[in-house]
Amino acid sequence: MAGTFFTVLVYSSDKKKYGPGSGLLWIGRIPETCYHGRLALVIETVELTREFKDVVAVENLTMTVKEGEVFGFIGPNGAGKTTTVRMLCCLVNPTRGSAFVNGLDIANPKDRLKIRGMIGLLPETPGLYESLSAYRNLDFFAQLYGISREERERRIKDLLTALAVWDRRDDPVAKFSKGMKQKIAIARALVHEPSVLFLDEPTSGLDPQASMTVRNYLMDLKKEGITIFLNTHNLDEAEKLCDRIGVIQRVLLAIGSPEELSGKFWGKTTVVRLPLVTAEMVRAVEAIPSVSRVKEIEGKLLVELENPDRDNPLIVKALVDKGAQIEYVNELKHGLEDIYLRLIGGPK
Repeated sequence: MAGTFFTVLVYSSDKKKYGPGSGLLWIGRIPETCYHGRLALVIETVELTREFKDVVAVENLTMTVKEGEVFGFIGPNGAGKTTTVRMLCCLVNPTRGSAFVNGLDIANPKDRLKIRGMIGLLPETPGLYESLSAYRNLDFFAQLYGISREERERRIKDLLTALAVWDRRDDPVAKFSKGMKQKIAIARALVHEPSVLFLDEPTSGLDPQASMTVRNYLMDLKKEGITIFLNTHNLDEAEKLCDRIGVIQRVLLAIGSPEELSGKFWGKTTVVRLPLVTAEMVRAVEAIPSVSRVKEIEGKLLVELENPDRDNPLIVKALVDKGAQIEYVNELKHGLEDIYLRLIGGPK
């Protein structure tokens, strides 16, 4: 990526001078060489906004995605996920703000053509030529990218084999199930070997076995260093696949790894299961300086603390000294569904 430039944002925390959320002082571009070996930022957005008449679909989205990262974008229907992808893929223009893909500006006409050549996109609907076979669909799109015949044949066979549809390569797409069409659309998004892959609900319509095939294939792509931007409603899928996750509902509500998001809302909690809990045991654990709170629930102590790796042995010793018989000790974990409901809210 020689000659690539990255965006630098300089903010001020002086809310009195700039007002809440308005402390963006400067946006500039610096060369890749200034990163000194750090992972490149493949996707960057700066206060990216898209309005449709009186509706704001995406508002002031500022975020980054690193090279080789699987980034998950989750939110309810109409939250702005698809609109964000369409802007980053240069299919719709932003109303205001800016964004860069591999250092290229989505607002620059010359850069837009380059971006379209280096990305792969799986849209909401497959959009395949139904009368053509699976093979001919992929061959047609590969030709649009100027790929040689020999290379097209190799790539198409590799993709259809990996997605378990090689045996159906000569069948018209019209005869395929929704899940089969989705697999062909994924192969189409990859036939030109893009460096950045945008996927909008890649396992939609797939049965559990096919979904696993796609997930495993995406993990293989990650090992190859392909950056993946994943829109999904499948929270379990996002938790398994993604390094980091952004939660959006028109505005970006939170961003981070599942572990970081969990820690942000709940902190760290150790669960100690005991056949008998006494007040003396509770007081002994509460006396540990790093413990912030202790709750007893149905024979379990829930201990909120700063550093479980460091402090769990102190908890165990304090309990054993008070005659406790410990059945197990583990960490209380909050899944992505808990995080999502905390941010978005449950059924009304």
